[in-house]
Amino acid sequence: MTLLNDLPDRLDLEAGPRLVHLRAAGVSLALHLPPDRLPTVLHWGADLGDLAPAVLADVLRTGATARSNNDHDVPQPLTVLPGQADGWSGTPALVGSRAGADWTARFVPTDVTVQETAGGGRVEVVADDPHARLSVRVVLELLPTGLVRHRAELRNTAAEGPAYEVGHLAPALPLPAGAEEVLDLAGRWAKERVPQRRPVVVGAHVRENRRGRTGPDAPLVLAAGTPGFSFRSGEVWAQHVAFSGNHRAVLDRQYTGDTVLTGGELLLPGEVRLEPGASYSTPWVYAAHSTDGLDGVAARFHEHLRARPHHPGSPRPVIVNTWEAVYFDHDLGRLTELARAAAEVGAERYVLDDGWFRHRRDDSAGLGDWYVDEDVWPEGLEPLIDVVTGLGMQFGLWVEPEMVNPDSDLARAHPEWILRPADDRLPLPSRQQQVLDLGNPDAFAHVLGRLDALLSENDIAYLKWDHNRDLLEAGHGPGHVPGVHAQTLAVYRLLDELRTRHPGVEIESCSSGGLRVDLGILEHTDRVWGSDCLDPFERQQIQRWTTQVVPPELLGSHVGASPSHTTHRASDLSFRAGTALFAHFGIETDLTRLDPAERAELAAWVALYKQVRTLLHTGRLVRADVPDDSLALHGVVAQDGGEALFAVVQLATPDLSVPGRLRVPGLDDDTEYELTVQHPGDRPRVRGGGPAPWTAAPVRATGRVLASLGLSAPALQPGQLLLLRLTARPGSTAVEKD
Repeated sequence: MTLLNDLPDRLDLEAGPRLVHLRAAGVSLALHLPPDRLPTVLHWGADLGDLAPAVLADVLRTGATARSNNDHDVPQPLTVLPGQADGWSGTPALVGSRAGADWTARFVPTDVTVQETAGGGRVEVVADDPHARLSVRVVLELLPTGLVRHRAELRNTAAEGPAYEVGHLAPALPLPAGAEEVLDLAGRWAKERVPQRRPVVVGAHVRENRRGRTGPDAPLVLAAGTPGFSFRSGEVWAQHVAFSGNHRAVLDRQYTGDTVLTGGELLLPGEVRLEPGASYSTPWVYAAHSTDGLDGVAARFHEHLRARPHHPGSPRPVIVNTWEAVYFDHDLGRLTELARAAAEVGAERYVLDDGWFRHRRDDSAGLGDWYVDEDVWPEGLEPLIDVVTGLGMQFGLWVEPEMVNPDSDLARAHPEWILRPADDRLPLPSRQQQVLDLGNPDAFAHVLGRLDALLSENDIAYLKWDHNRDLLEAGHGPGHVPGVHAQTLAVYRLLDELRTRHPGVEIESCSSGGLRVDLGILEHTDRVWGSDCLDPFERQQIQRWTTQVVPPELLGSHVGASPSHTTHRASDLSFRAGTALFAHFGIETDLTRLDPAERAELAAWVALYKQVRTLLHTGRLVRADVPDDSLALHGVVAQDGGEALFAVVQLATPDLSVPGRLRVPGLDDDTEYELTVQHPGDRPRVRGGGPAPWTAAPVRATGRVLASLGLSAPALQPGQLLLLRLTARPGSTAVEKD
């Protein structure tokens, strides 16, 4: 970190403007800290090197904006909270008022703190506006992984008087002129995370989520980059809003050329009303810069998540989930037989899905009645749990604690615990369920008590935590004020309290499949469910784009049945298993109906997953740029470059009869690798019926050759997958590094 004039940790605001240069993992964050306004980001992007103070000062001078006709008399640099008081005519960072008063603010710093860390650092600025009677605390951090994260806290400093209603608060980061294309993700249930891109134009590219949960169409990342940026090339700036409720991500370009990325919580009217002395904090917004395309962005998010103290440290166990095997047909004999079949193929965790609690014979009743159904389970869950644990597997259980069926004992006893817009009106039904108001202390205590009892009374190692409807007209409390903000924070508290009471229990965030995937929920859970769609054709795209932020070990993916439960499309077992392999592997089909050959093949895939999961869950994600969209090439390379596993995936019929050569990126250039076809992902053959030309014997090549020249692409059929295993040869560069 470089500080102009050898700054102390706490800056003297009377000494004039200061400059700070933070550096980490190939990224620089250069800030101007003037005494009379909030900080300005001079540079966020590629590392500028170890700049001398005088050179850093010239960075400020060379970046000064020239005046144009009809502009402000004194040029105003863009601050981290741009607004009209700064001359910013775009989307303001702060929107709010006291019944129409104090609707604009000009903050002047009162305290500035700079902290240096091992790679990166932290800048915290507290600023006041005595006229608007507001104070703001802005925090910017450059993390050791090169990620920038920032947030703001707004406080009502008035001693008395009306509350200040916050409509919007979202700090901003500037983008350079080279960021000319914007990419984000859309989608729907069972086809989540569909990429979309367009040129950056003057105006605001706004993505708003009003579902009350992250949603299948949430952007996940809002990325801008040099024209044509791809997985492996181009300069990219991207952000992710780490929040599981309503949120907003914006790329805003003004006629001046000034362009910013902003993000934060989307607040509904009246959700945040600050009484005198009260404050509101935004969620963290994470921002990543890469000169190596989208894979470089993904690497920063993965490294950050893996560095967390609570990141799962044990090998991710093979899961068998009962949902698509038995649905609501809970029979101890059948479930016991399924457990034995699961153990035979090598499963390590057995999850009993929906249908185990009172009144739950279908999805129309019972949500909220979290007691083991005495009719279906007269001896409780212990007989099944004993079988499962006796076979050497962990036992897991499905729950949906935030929801309630109107046809339930809980809803009949406490209708006031349901989020609703009025006493006499419920929101539109969805999945025949409504949402419990966890912002209500009594409802919160009840749900916590029931889950705590289940975990205390049973040997449960894992909760599959579902969330199957949007929060619409989610009125909270006696006044039925909008309650998504309070609900989201209450869910976080509930998860944290359960983890405190039961630290050995892992929790999966499942939300109609992959509808609550964000870094907010991952601070309180141990994995996310990628999608309810197990069709490998769809899963290939869903996983490709979910891993833009989420590393493979936190992304659940299961081998389903053929035909698929959701699409009714048939697929080979090797294609389904090879797709699930590159995530947290599981099985979700009736194993008792597989013939001996299929069970043996599935067991081989389980064995391979156990063999390679350390590589897959610690290595660098690689997604190749291929000229034909019918083909995909993706894989994981060990951090030291010593080994790798890739999948060649045929998604559709190619346009060309001879696909050409397939470049394999991401390897160590000077290392010589031995490339082999990995069993059991070695079954596909070329369309003529013979083996792919280079699969008959191991191939030797350097990483540079494989990235530049590549291999002749195997002529696979749609729905076929080929695994490539690469191992550094003794004496090669990667081995010598190790």
